[in-house]
Amino acid sequence: VIDRIKLRMPVFGNLNKKSALARFSRTFGLLVSSGVNVIEAMDITRGTAGNAIIEDILEETKEAIQVGEPIHSTLLRYPQVFPPMVASMIAIGEETGALDTMLQKIADFYEREVDEAVASLTAAIEPIMIIFLGGIVGTIVAGMFLPLFQIINTLSAG
Repeated sequence: VIDRIKLRMPVFGNLNKKSALARFSRTFGLLVSSGVNVIEAMDITRGTAGNAIIEDILEETKEAIQVGEPIHSTLLRYPQVFPPMVASMIAIGEETGALDTMLQKIADFYEREVDEAVASLTAAIEPIMIIFLGGIVGTIVAGMFLPLFQIINTLSAG
């Protein structure tokens, strides 16, 4: 349940998903390029997913591979987690025999996306923090000077 919420959060959900896709692609690609068989590589990658939803999808994908289905066919069933572009690139990699290369390209793409998203979030948070801290300082200043003005008004009236 928590992992589903993590993937659907307004700003951070997309960031979590892209980060998980980059991690999946990089890990799976490195294992495949190192000569680990696809089923074992999928099992190892499943353990590094960091999200129960993605782990379940990868387990289903592993089971589908064991009965002869291509990797991309299972991923296409979950477009909310694995965009069609990812499944298409994996399909091309499977057909051309360059699965590891395509996975590395997917990982590069999503790592760039994560870096850009983090940079834009950082840029957006800066002004918000300045406004927030300005409000705190303003409250403290008002808290110090309002009693002073009340004392001055009381003394001048009396």
